[in-house]
Amino acid sequence: MVSSEQRRRQLAREKYERQLERRVAAQAARRRRNTILGASLAVVVLAGGGTLIATGAFSSDDKGDKKASNSAQAAPTGTEEPTTPTRKPVEGCAAPAPGAPNGKQWQAEPPMTIDAGGSYAMTLDSNCGKVTIALDAAKAPHTVNSFAFLAGEQYFDHTKCHRLTTDGIFVLQCGDPTASATVPGGSGGPGYKFADENLTGATYPAGTVAMANSGPGTNGSQFFLVYKDTKLPPNYTPFGKVTGGLDVVQKIAAAGTLEGSSDGHPMADVTFNSVTVAKG
Repeated sequence: MVSSEQRRRQLAREKYERQLERRVAAQAARRRRNTILGASLAVVVLAGGGTLIATGAFSSDDKGDKKASNSAQAAPTGTEEPTTPTRKPVEGCAAPAPGAPNGKQWQAEPPMTIDAGGSYAMTLDSNCGKVTIALDAAKAPHTVNSFAFLAGEQYFDHTKCHRLTTDGIFVLQCGDPTASATVPGGSGGPGYKFADENLTGATYPAGTVAMANSGPGTNGSQFFLVYKDTKLPPNYTPFGKVTGGLDVVQKIAAAGTLEGSSDGHPMADVTFNSVTVAKG
């Protein structure tokens, strides 16, 4: 016959064992997340447009990409409550214009309508300021043609820049209509993909604008702005140079990430009120 005292001790021991198992699992989860971050900074791969690259630093969805860092918190156990990052005001950033991305989709890359010998400029009018970009139609005609088409369809209007990195690689990633201010994005695109361009000898100094991708020939609508000289393999189509407003991107970067890590959502809720492409 088991006494009440023995039963109490047995229950207490079982409770302690369960708590210990949860702590061990939480520690393992932290190690896995930190390993993901370390690998991503070492491999330095950008991804964005549809499919996750297992070792990618810039994944195109949130699977295996929880913006991990050494400060990442373990999964809550017992009665602990998960914490929600608090967005802080960023100087120079106003409330975004009302509206939502139209989410249009197309089955195929648009036909070529631009003049590959012409000059084109793209303006990103964000709630944190304007960024102007000289597009390289001669070296990246399909990319520039796609941006001209999508901008004309107001595809980028009200979309958010969903990812900022501040260590190892220095970029602000944008162009995903499915991304929100707090939920990991990076999986959205226009429904079509197109080939890489202008990769021979490609480098990524500050001011470069290039395509994010999930592998060769998977360009869609996601792109990144380089705000500080960054070393990357020549795998991401460079298609423009910032001609005005690089300080806007640097200001956004200086505010850090919402999560407090070196890879996460920008603290500033960066939203494009409008994106336009014009010739001349």
